[in-house]
Amino acid sequence: MKKSGLLLPSLALAGLCACNGGKEAPQLTLSGLDPQKFVAEYDGDSTALYTLKNDKGMEVCITNFGGRIVSIMVPDREGNMKDVVLGFDSIQAYFPEINGSDFGAAIGRYANRINQGRFVLDGDTMKLPQNNYGHCLHGGTDMGTKGWQYRVYSATQPNDTTLELSIVSPDGDNGFPGTVNATVTYTLKADNALAIAYRATTDKKTVINLTNHSYFNLSGNPEKPITDEILWVNADAFTPVDSTFMTTGDIVTVENTPMDFRTAKAIGRDIEADYIQVRNGKGYDHNWVLNTAGDMSQPALRLEDPQTGIVLEMMTDEPGVQIYTGNFLDGTVTGKKGITYNHRTAVCFESQHYPDSPNKPQWPSVVLNPGDTYQSNCIYKFSVAE
Repeated sequence: MKKSGLLLPSLALAGLCACNGGKEAPQLTLSGLDPQKFVAEYDGDSTALYTLKNDKGMEVCITNFGGRIVSIMVPDREGNMKDVVLGFDSIQAYFPEINGSDFGAAIGRYANRINQGRFVLDGDTMKLPQNNYGHCLHGGTDMGTKGWQYRVYSATQPNDTTLELSIVSPDGDNGFPGTVNATVTYTLKADNALAIAYRATTDKKTVINLTNHSYFNLSGNPEKPITDEILWVNADAFTPVDSTFMTTGDIVTVENTPMDFRTAKAIGRDIEADYIQVRNGKGYDHNWVLNTAGDMSQPALRLEDPQTGIVLEMMTDEPGVQIYTGNFLDGTVTGKKGITYNHRTAVCFESQHYPDSPNKPQWPSVVLNPGDTYQSNCIYKFSVAE
């Protein structure tokens, strides 16, 4: 689908102003982004930056390239605004030819891993890209089309607090059956909550599992590791993985293990423990089985930075959340403001059905049938600790 003639509120805000010496300077976002640096074409489609704001001054910047959250500005306990997600200063830095990253992306068709890139649906074996330890990760890449994180979504911004992105994934896209029409709607609420609503339909029986892959650092300083941030997770169990990060099919209690965050603790307290799951995940890179049973009035988790006082609560109607502690960040990627992203300088909270559910019938189903609508919701709510 080609895009043209997009009316971009962020670009309207980024009209060039007169400066000394006849030079023109862009009007930057609160997070310091230049929207002009996000205007480009990728595979013939137009990219841009969109800005959401609420009356409290919170700002969220999103690009339609991969549906990526580029920045989130929230106040700390002193009232100073902090950017609490990792990302890049220009759209080109998000292109897979430059940085093969998932920073901030809307992930599809299937978030997380599918074992050996295969699953059986109505007796037919579907073959998917094998792009991670022999498995299909985050929908795969390079089997006809790139994953959704490297695709350009169509964008509509009806007001200052809402952005609607849509994508059409054709039948056979990276081996997945059915033509899928999907939307991701970002809504910035008055209470500093960012709501993300996923919707999808298909013309052929398929599987689907959508999420957001933002990398959070509530210190506002991505040079600082997240190991001192305090995490609470509303989960009595998790799904263990083998050495290739593939779920075994078991659901195991967190009790008496480093996976137990039912009492809030620093992320780094047990992250190097002599425990097989921590070793297999190279830290935390696991799916927690939430106690919330789809009830979005209950927080699934809570993260707090002890210095800034910034708090993030996540609510979701999904049964699980993948928590990933930036174990593979290794200093080879330079992000916003020229900052190098080092080991464990961010944490991801990916609402989801469990990894490899298409191959594990004992787990909640991820099958989507024609005539039905896939729905998934996640809220990231920000506040300040008292």
